[in-house]
Amino acid sequence: MRLAPDPLVTPEDVERGKPALVKDAAWASLVGSLYGGVILVGFALELGATPWHIGLLSAVPFLAQVAQLPAIALIERLGERRKIAVIFAGISRLLIGLLALIVLVPDKAAALRLLIAAQVGITLFGAIGGCAFNSWLHQLLAAQGLGALFSRRLFWSTVLASAGALAAGYAIQRWPGAQRLDAYALSFAAAGAVGFIGLYYLALVPEPPPARTGPRTPLVELVRTPFADRNFRRVIVFMAAWNFASNLAAPFLTVYFLQQVGFGMGRVTSLWVTSQIANALTLYLWGRLSDRLSNKAILAVALPAYFGGLIALPFAAIPHAHALTLPLLYFIHVVMGAASGGIALATGNLGLKLAPHGRGTHYLAVVALAGAFASGVAAISGGALADWFASRELSVFVHLTSASAAHELIVMNFRHWEFLFGISFLCGAYVLHTLSRVDEGAEHSERQVIQEFVAEASRSLSQLSPIDGLKDAVLFPIGRVRDRRLHGRPSFMRR
Repeated sequence: MRLAPDPLVTPEDVERGKPALVKDAAWASLVGSLYGGVILVGFALELGATPWHIGLLSAVPFLAQVAQLPAIALIERLGERRKIAVIFAGISRLLIGLLALIVLVPDKAAALRLLIAAQVGITLFGAIGGCAFNSWLHQLLAAQGLGALFSRRLFWSTVLASAGALAAGYAIQRWPGAQRLDAYALSFAAAGAVGFIGLYYLALVPEPPPARTGPRTPLVELVRTPFADRNFRRVIVFMAAWNFASNLAAPFLTVYFLQQVGFGMGRVTSLWVTSQIANALTLYLWGRLSDRLSNKAILAVALPAYFGGLIALPFAAIPHAHALTLPLLYFIHVVMGAASGGIALATGNLGLKLAPHGRGTHYLAVVALAGAFASGVAAISGGALADWFASRELSVFVHLTSASAAHELIVMNFRHWEFLFGISFLCGAYVLHTLSRVDEGAEHSERQVIQEFVAEASRSLSQLSPIDGLKDAVLFPIGRVRDRRLHGRPSFMRR
């Protein structure tokens, strides 16, 4: 199998390589679902992890992105990005499989330290491979028309990740308590094995010879250049703000549901899968909109929806868990999952679109580093704040007194982890401010994004069902409003 750059890459080669890109992303996502996220946090809790440990474990993948700095120099020197990506990603996935051996360590404190050390190695090697892959992808694909391909990648990634996480979560929950660590070991071993299937497809993607725009530039200059670009500097600030605001609370959702709400691992993974399914079902819609409208407009709609869902989580169990708590949580995860799909697609496209051609390696590496650093700081800060908020509570209630009785209605009750959701929501306002400063070119309103999204959903539903009434039943009254608006729009806007 050839790993050196191809002498010539034709448009036909690129088209043949796109299915391999989709398959690689799908298998890589299965690795993540069997090893990371809910599974990794649950394993750490079994080893006795504290909120600070969870924050550190969540921060490691982000802080490890500093490895992209030497990766830039390595790529500039060797120019063989496919070889670098396959080799370093292979080492990372081998280490994931070896996590299964940690269950053999009798001392849980030592096992937890070993887990964190292994996470450092996994993410360092993964960061180097990811840097090479981003540079390779930036040159291989044109800046236009990325929405359809990336939506397919994200769709199949979500499908496999959801299936893997759900299977692993319920297997762990049903495993006998004394032997539950063995279930984690099997999940890690499976993750390492399927990771090499993804590497096979990654190696099939063509790699054009590196584009040289002049003499080799020193590393310090490569890092400085994106910050000197005024508009791209705003992209960097936006990505840092978004990653900080989201990762202040997101790494602790699993702990919140397991410890504070009292759900089992299977139910927690089912909530995560619900979010991922919503993500997958809307990705094609976001992809079509991304190709027609601006990424900035999509973010202006998806970001408020995400942060709105985050702040709604604590209100689902007021004054305590009740019959509607779980349905409300599923609905909130649907909203957040759909919004996350648009955010992931638009942020990825935004960097690829605004990075100058031929200089994608260091531009994309710098924006990834800025976002990763902000994410790492947020995760560690979240762990520290969770410790501080552990013994604190904030309640807001309405007290109603009459001649015969007195009643209290609790309208807000924040405890422990829920404070992080509120702080993250407040940070979301600054994220939207930084987005408003980015210049992507053509501007589109949030209203147009919503209208187009509803129109795409309506068309997709019509294609799925021959029953005309079903579309109106699902989309009413939005569908009716959209139909009336279409009659007043120019003919070229009717699709």
